[in-house]
Amino acid sequence: AISKPYGSPEITKDGYKVMKSIKPEEPLAAAIASIITQSASQCNDKVGDGTTTCSILTAKVIEEVARAKAAGADIVSIKNGILKAKEAVLTALMSMRREVEEEEIAQVATISANGDKNIGSKIAQCVKEVGRDGVITVEESKGFKDLEVEKTDGMQFDRGYLSPYFVTNAEKMLVEFENPYIFLTEKKINVVQHILPILENVARSGRPLLIIAEDVEGEALSTLVLNKLRGGLQVAAVKAPGFGDRRKDMLGDIAVIAGAKYVVNDELAVKMEDISLSDLGTAKNVRITKDTTTIIGSVDSNSEVIASRTNQIKAQMESSTSDYDKEKLKERLAKLCGGVAVLKVGGSSEVEVKER
Repeated sequence: AISKPYGSPEITKDGYKVMKSIKPEEPLAAAIASIITQSASQCNDKVGDGTTTCSILTAKVIEEVARAKAAGADIVSIKNGILKAKEAVLTALMSMRREVEEEEIAQVATISANGDKNIGSKIAQCVKEVGRDGVITVEESKGFKDLEVEKTDGMQFDRGYLSPYFVTNAEKMLVEFENPYIFLTEKKINVVQHILPILENVARSGRPLLIIAEDVEGEALSTLVLNKLRGGLQVAAVKAPGFGDRRKDMLGDIAVIAGAKYVVNDELAVKMEDISLSDLGTAKNVRITKDTTTIIGSVDSNSEVIASRTNQIKAQMESSTSDYDKEKLKERLAKLCGGVAVLKVGGSSEVEVKER
């Protein structure tokens, strides 16, 4: 259990949570704890599990390095040895890997859920619903419902918020928006006047705004951050995924998911200043971390448009002669078709819900 200065203690077996709670006063111990916490954090971000094992392994590596150094070993040689060992271990692991079955996914999820088979089976159901490349999110259930799975249109891409000041959930360092508008552009935004009409229109609507652009910088980014800090419009900005033509394609995919009429670019006659609320995309929810953006559910049904876009990508795959291009098209298709599975978690108390 993790003791807190206020509220009930948190009961957990999550290695990352435990490491974050450890604050040694002795400088060397504090430095070691910080390294182990960083290691567990990276494991949590990339895999979502195994943080306890990762913490133990990191601590053991630190212990063995200290022992070797005390015995007179050269620190550079130790580092090179660790890097060589890493490559050997990764090669061995890759040679042993295999595709997991649905039942095995449920078993692994059950272990991570403190032996709760119900949660394990629901997570396996989520994977089945959206596929291996789909997105699974977890949220607290409204009411006293136990567990339920909801599949919806959506997409996740590897770009996070441009400023931590956009965060709405400080505990989890997340931006969480309900029913936001979404503005898409291939251009850089560095002058706030270009998007001022959009900001004013969205502010009057009382809804949040997500801006996805090549970049948002300078005066424009400063103004958005200042506006957020002053409690004005709920807004967040992220960089568009991909580069060059792939960025154009992925923005088009996001526009289809969100139901946006335009992706503003140099080829379009419509300027940023001319965009109205009806031209913007929408979503039921948006969640943004420092590394990823997840768009969950369109407000209006876009199934026909999504199907048309899907067929277009399939046709490109068939006509392409490049294996690399085919792989990238396959990735886009998986993101577009997979959707998002939302696992809604309930419980009899706040402590139970958080631990589940």
